[in-house]
Amino acid sequence: MKKIKSNRAVSFAIVALVYVIAAIAGVAVYNMLSFDWWLKLLAADAAATAVTFVFSVIFGNASVYDPYWSVQPIVILVGFAMGAELSLYRLLLLAAVCFWGIRLTVNWGYNFYSLNHQDWRYTMLEEKTGIFYPIINFLGIHMVPTLVVYLCVLPAAYAMLHDGKMTILSVAFICLSAAAAIMQGTADIQMSRFRKQRNGRFIRNGLWKYSRHPNYLGEILMWWGIALSVVSVFPNQIYLCAGAVANTLLFLVVSIPMADNRQSAKEGFAQYKKETRMLLPIKKHG
Repeated sequence: MKKIKSNRAVSFAIVALVYVIAAIAGVAVYNMLSFDWWLKLLAADAAATAVTFVFSVIFGNASVYDPYWSVQPIVILVGFAMGAELSLYRLLLLAAVCFWGIRLTVNWGYNFYSLNHQDWRYTMLEEKTGIFYPIINFLGIHMVPTLVVYLCVLPAAYAMLHDGKMTILSVAFICLSAAAAIMQGTADIQMSRFRKQRNGRFIRNGLWKYSRHPNYLGEILMWWGIALSVVSVFPNQIYLCAGAVANTLLFLVVSIPMADNRQSAKEGFAQYKKETRMLLPIKKHG
């Protein structure tokens, strides 16, 4: 098993197969249920996540789940789009989400070494929680992010299933999502270059010059753009912003504090934090 996990090509093939199996399980659950579409989708999403979790346990690596965040929205929207009349608005929504998802998945693949490599956050949680880690792994690492991304993609899924009239505002918010995905991609490329060069303790150029987490800002704005775009077309469905709210809270309460806490071990972090904003890449005064 260790030899198989250390091979990058084989690891890629395994992860791809896991996601094919997860997708099949999700589609099967969705088709066999007779609930409302959103509840069927939630059950299908949970089933696909459970399949992914099982394989993450088999391979002893919770990072099997990592690409789920960016793959799941594409699978859902493409599946719904196949049964819908593709208006210009639906095509724009689909294009924005697919652009974001494909870009993020490619970034994951670029940084994926093998199944022997696990995200540092999961390893830290495993060390801290001990015998309770399987529960943390299933709920915290797998199911909670799945629920958040499910809520994030729900507005676009709603738009695929309900007819609505495109507005200038709805297009403007889609443009915001596209710009956010570009910003996130730019931040990821800049960070990748920094890691190769290692010309300092902290990255202080490009989008990272004044912001500690411009990539997270891109992720947050991406889903606010999608949610607000759909709500501008369907103003009575304001609850569809719940995913953008949950996603924002996930980064503010969990992801950013964990990243900053890890960075705090480096000398000079207090000064670095004083000079940079948490999210906005704007010069900090005072």
